[in-house]
Amino acid sequence: MNDATMQDDGTKGVSRRRFITGTGSLLGVAAIVGHAPRAWAGVRAAAAPIGSGVHVPVLVIGTGYGGSVAALRLAEAGMDVHMVEMGMAWDTPGADGKIFANTTRPDDRSFWLRTRTKQPLSNFLGFPLDKDVNRHTGILDAEEFGGITVYQGRGVGGGSLVNGGMAVTPRRENFGAILPTVNAAEMYGTYYPRANSGLGVTTIDPAWFDSVDCYQYARVGRKHAQRSGFPFLFVPAVYDWDYMKREAAGAVPKSALDGEILYGNNHGKKSLQKTYIERIRATGRVTISPLHKVTTVTPAPGGGYTVLIDQLDTGGRTTVTKTVTTDKVFFAAGSVGTSKLLVGLKATGALPLLNDEIGRGWGDNGNVMCGRANHLWDPTGKVQSSIPTGGIDNWDAGGAFAEIAPLPTGIETWASFYLSITKNPHRARFTWNAAAGKAELDWQTAWKQPSIDAAKTIFDKINKKEGTIYRTDLFGTYKIWGDHLTYHPLGGAVLDKATDNYGRLRGYSGLYVIDGALIPGNTSVNPFVTITALAERNIERIIATDL
Repeated sequence: MNDATMQDDGTKGVSRRRFITGTGSLLGVAAIVGHAPRAWAGVRAAAAPIGSGVHVPVLVIGTGYGGSVAALRLAEAGMDVHMVEMGMAWDTPGADGKIFANTTRPDDRSFWLRTRTKQPLSNFLGFPLDKDVNRHTGILDAEEFGGITVYQGRGVGGGSLVNGGMAVTPRRENFGAILPTVNAAEMYGTYYPRANSGLGVTTIDPAWFDSVDCYQYARVGRKHAQRSGFPFLFVPAVYDWDYMKREAAGAVPKSALDGEILYGNNHGKKSLQKTYIERIRATGRVTISPLHKVTTVTPAPGGGYTVLIDQLDTGGRTTVTKTVTTDKVFFAAGSVGTSKLLVGLKATGALPLLNDEIGRGWGDNGNVMCGRANHLWDPTGKVQSSIPTGGIDNWDAGGAFAEIAPLPTGIETWASFYLSITKNPHRARFTWNAAAGKAELDWQTAWKQPSIDAAKTIFDKINKKEGTIYRTDLFGTYKIWGDHLTYHPLGGAVLDKATDNYGRLRGYSGLYVIDGALIPGNTSVNPFVTITALAERNIERIIATDL
């Protein structure tokens, strides 16, 4: 993500007609921030939520990747587990008969407790795309901190509900920089394979990819990358490819081919509800309470921990506060949720023995976004699968890996769109603002510049080779780079610093971190497979030694 002069150079000689045809389709870009409902049989939250005054042997805070791994393996080991989830269950269709809102029409289901949408792609030719909505416990949280907006999934299944499904295992030679205290041979020999199997990771059929209309955008991205000397990689995903083939044939309701991505996927995507959580429920040992938010964890006088939990309504209001005791707590609320909770617990004296590494080492996985306006002879397709399948690897030479992302607008855009993961060295810290009673993050927008520079090592070269330009209408007026956000928050309770080398929080017995907060800021690729594999590694050791 790089040098600023290319926009001016690339704009020379571009006709007004080509500029408009290359950008005008973004009237549909609001699509990128909506989602359509879907039904999963048998994946319902506990009919009766957790009660006040009860004791549970194990409490897992959060139902995303790390929390789901922990709950499953603990249950298989004979433990009774209760999971609490701040978001909704997402098991009941709305008025339109679908679980999730349609991509092109974000509604109350789309955003977490906002009265106006905050779409990642917010503008078209200077016109804003966001709209007013009713405050609701929707599926996507656009949480704003100083200098950055962090997008997170809210609901049973966590981030698996809203991500693009790109299930990437980092190259082994990069692993030492990701988790330096973890044995790479064990991860690549045991835990990455276990995670990929548990998540249902598969790779698209290359012959079908080359023939189907819905991946025209990715083939254009591949052609441009290869013509500029960059390797194109097929990226595994957690989508049912047979279902997508039937979508393309018109034999089943459309899901990926209806652009469903950011607000949920109604049919073909293998989110956690279809994988780990389905297996969790089959154990009969795990219950899940949605719309429950943990506020305090303190040592109990007789051992174990006392936990205060707010039950929420769908407007985000607390309806009752419950007191629960437990022997062990697994923090799995995501990098941001876990970090904020732990920083607050230390600062307010609830868990004063937590060490000074709590809140540190937070990063954005080097996320930065951009678009390119292609020539008219390079259409990217009216129908685009919302599941990305291809990436451009320039990590060694330029510090960037870029996924070729969809713009599923339903109309031709002549646009290529990318989410880059870059080797950004900056790390932020969560601290406690006592006056405001909340955790704050000290990220600075200027810290995105290394990510822009790294991404530009790819896209400046492609633009020069193809005679194309950057889009300037996606993130604000005349703004090229989506440098205001991250989809991949990592860190804040770093492994072998805030915790020991298996996620046990230093200072307390029976408290664990098991999610992306353990990973110090960058994974070189999309992170959820690494989060899952690390959780598989850690919980195996914890079960063997602590239970």
